Amino acid sequence: MNDSVLLKINHLKTHYHTPDGIVKAVDDVSFRLHSGQRLGLIGESGSGKSTIAYSLMRLIRSPGRIEAGEIVLDGIDLLGVSDEEMRQVRLADIALVSQGAMNSLNPVVRIKRQFIDGLENHGVRLTRREAHTRIIDLLVRVGLKPEVADMFPHELSGGMKQRVCIAIAISMEPKLIIADEPTSALDVVVQRRVMQTLLRVQAEIGAAVILIGHDMGLMAQFAERVGVMYAGKLVEEGPIHQIFRQPQHPYTQTLINSLPNLERKEMIPIAGRPPNLLHPPPGCVFHPRCPQVMERCKHEIPAVYHPSPDHRAACHLLDEPEPTRL
Repeated sequence: MNDSVLLKINHLKTHYHTPDGIVKAVDDVSFRLHSGQRLGLIGESGSGKSTIAYSLMRLIRSPGRIEAGEIVLDGIDLLGVSDEEMRQVRLADIALVSQGAMNSLNPVVRIKRQFIDGLENHGVRLTRREAHTRIIDLLVRVGLKPEVADMFPHELSGGMKQRVCIAIAISMEPKLIIADEPTSALDVVVQRRVMQTLLRVQAEIGAAVILIGHDMGLMAQFAERVGVMYAGKLVEEGPIHQIFRQPQHPYTQTLINSLPNLERKEMIPIAGRPPNLLHPPPGCVFHPRCPQVMERCKHEIPAVYHPSPDHRAACHLLDEPEPTRL
């Protein structure tokens, strides 16, 4: 991993303006990503993970809106460039592998044409022979046979379609790949193959990766760092080994405890439900479900504490030598 900072996100706020009120899908989120680094964003559905991804890509549509914050990719202010400039940044500098591969691929266009469209839209002009050679090379790099180039998406399995999406994502060797739950619709065997493919091509081109998901086990195998999202907030972030060995936020602890464990007869579910973001609870947003809730949690928003230089969490427990629990 390179020590240089590739991506800076500062105080990002992305809200959805609905007839019933404002949904703060991403609420004051900040983090850094180094060149070549693999960061996992994890949390329950509705925690704001995918909204961060689409904010980075500038693909938020009405009624959503990026309200405030800063997104800087390798010195480029992504919120300050024009729509046309941002269109050129996509695929060339930042690429997205979305959750539903079938929704990303045009069902009536052959795979090779979809590669060519992306390249031509970024000013890459190739002869027929050059395009054929480049596309075959990309398909082989993700473990697909050359004949896939002449097939339609519906002729491919789910895992094959997802690997085509990875191949398209790396076609211009971007600096950052965002993988938004790329294996959620696949069985465990195919999941492993897809993740191995993503790891291999990431190492080949030296790109950084943001992996979005809700599977802590998958994060443990792939990510170097993990950010834990809850109700639009980044409640904990740190190196993967620290997050698993010494989780600081009670929500992170409950996520880890909910993993299947051969030593336990039963899984430990997370109590309660995620909050309604139209009317989030006061104080710490996790306090209604927290097994270690204190009185101050109900009305006081926790500050961010650093239990170690490279690990941070927003929890009142880190400010209480001997917390009094309710």
